[in-house]
Amino acid sequence: MSIKFEKNTFQKRLKSMLTVDLKRMTVSPLFYIMLGISFVIPILILVMTSMMDGSVSINPQTGEETIIEGFKNVWQIIGTAGGDMTGMSMDMTSMCNINMMYFIIAVFVCIFVSDDFRSGYCKNLFTVRANKTDYIISKSVIGTITGASMIILFFIGAIIGGKIAGLPFTMENFTTMNLICCMISKIFLVSIFSSIFLLASVVAKEKLWLSLILSFGIGMLFFTMIPIITPINSTIINVILCVIGGTLFATGIGVGSYYILKKTNII
Repeated sequence: MSIKFEKNTFQKRLKSMLTVDLKRMTVSPLFYIMLGISFVIPILILVMTSMMDGSVSINPQTGEETIIEGFKNVWQIIGTAGGDMTGMSMDMTSMCNINMMYFIIAVFVCIFVSDDFRSGYCKNLFTVRANKTDYIISKSVIGTITGASMIILFFIGAIIGGKIAGLPFTMENFTTMNLICCMISKIFLVSIFSSIFLLASVVAKEKLWLSLILSFGIGMLFFTMIPIITPINSTIINVILCVIGGTLFATGIGVGSYYILKKTNII
């Protein structure tokens, strides 16, 4: 009687890795805290900025008066129309919008990966599994799923916050289809940022502070590009570009993360 050993293929390893990471994600308090923050942030921003709208602040040294301007409608917190220069300004409405969620995603990815190295999980994992490709792919998928969920919850929170603040839902220079394409583009863009934050986490390993600094630093370089790539009047072209660009960049950056793990003595 012959005994057959089942071959441990890449597909089976990846499925096993994803199952473990998905379970760890769903039982982790960090996951639900991040989702809660994503939901609450737009409500607080819209309500508080509406309360401060029109108020005047005076510089005690120069006596210069500054009028605080809040959001004029709910959709401003989602984005601005392409070609609108306010999308590139550094005022409150252009900074306190859905695009800042990419930095919140960085916090989740960095903590999630850093815990693997700090707890010794990676050492145990890589002792059994020499191929680190499935680890990188799994972490990229988890980061993308979490980031997409955070973007969606921010959108829901923005609608509720707009209702509470009494802001209008008027659509200027864009349609409902443009808004849908904008949100889909932002969701697909998560894969790029998730891969960048994973790369920073792999470089820093158990040093959470270093991974956060690297993630925020690199993220700031791409932050001004987000409103250009995913404006509120996005079309199917923006969606296609984000899908193709997200796939290519995520793959390329993932390869870099793999080689860093491969060349690093973790065990």
